[in-house]
Amino acid sequence: KTTTTYMVKSILENAGYKVGLIGTIEAIIGNKIIPASNTTPESYVVQEYFHEMVEAGCDCVVMEVSSQGLMLHRTAGIPFEIGIFTNLGRDHIGPKEHKDMAEYAHYKSLLFQKCCFGIGNIDDPYYREIFKDASCQVCTYSCRQKADVQASDIMLVNRNGQLGTFFKVNGEEYAVSAPGEFSVYNAVAAITVCRHYGIDQEIIRKALKTIRVPGRVEVIDNDRGYLLLIDYAHNAMSMENILTTLREYNPNRLICMFGAGG
Repeated sequence: KTTTTYMVKSILENAGYKVGLIGTIEAIIGNKIIPASNTTPESYVVQEYFHEMVEAGCDCVVMEVSSQGLMLHRTAGIPFEIGIFTNLGRDHIGPKEHKDMAEYAHYKSLLFQKCCFGIGNIDDPYYREIFKDASCQVCTYSCRQKADVQASDIMLVNRNGQLGTFFKVNGEEYAVSAPGEFSVYNAVAAITVCRHYGIDQEIIRKALKTIRVPGRVEVIDNDRGYLLLIDYAHNAMSMENILTTLREYNPNRLICMFGAGG
């Protein structure tokens, strides 16, 4: 969710919008950056941020809406124009979050009863469960099967130590400056949002080529002659994803230093 929100924000800003952001890493209101303690803040904090964004002249807001936020009514009363479903994994199951995947999926699905237009990753096994009670118009995206917005011809690229991906969406060529198939999924979700607003393809291409998300496969510049990345992989699923992805680029040597609270 985090990477996708930053991609959408970058594209909209390249198109001339002034964009606020609320998410796992931080809230961004104009030039003000507020470190986050929750992915989706308490309801009164969300409304306070919205007010500040209006005062700062923001045209739109991109925010991460967690299943916890939905369960605890932190987004109650907010009429979302667009909702996105990226994927579901076992990273929020436990005594302080959701008792099982069925409960997790149920609360995640509530977003699509609060928005006008829903965008969903049809390749995820939980897609049907998430959208079965949706009250919004639905648009699907995929990297593997027929969908409303479909990625194809995915290629991994390593140029001068910069890992990225090339791909096509409905025949149009794109590149994103982040490694792996999961980066393509995130990019396709962002492309689908911005196509909904009629944003020019060249603006989308330019934004995706230069996107950099703090702590999400983030390249740390150094003069030591090796590629240094920092990533928020915090559990078994995300750790496996990032290591498998990096292996696909055939590094001579891969060193992993980790501390994972999840």
